[in-house]
Amino acid sequence: MQFDSFADFINMGGYGFYVWLSFGVSAILLVYLGWSSARQHKTMLTQIAQRQKREQKLRQAAAKQMQEQGLKMPEVKPIDIPEEV
Repeated sequence: MQFDSFADFINMGGYGFYVWLSFGVSAILLVYLGWSSARQHKTMLTQIAQRQKREQKLRQAAAKQMQEQGLKMPEVKPIDIPEEV
């Protein structure tokens, strides 16, 4: 579809309000989706790091307790997650 002027393009044959409103709402929702996803990703990485630290402390406490009792604790290697939080 070709328009005679820029004003006709903006007007969209009388449906400009609905067309541009739908574009605006879509753009706002896409920006919100990107922001929300990035925030949730950061939160999840933080929770994983906290959980790993907690598990490491529990392993150390269990190893100390077993050592005091004269037992050996099996070796468990933690998973490395980069700290980009």
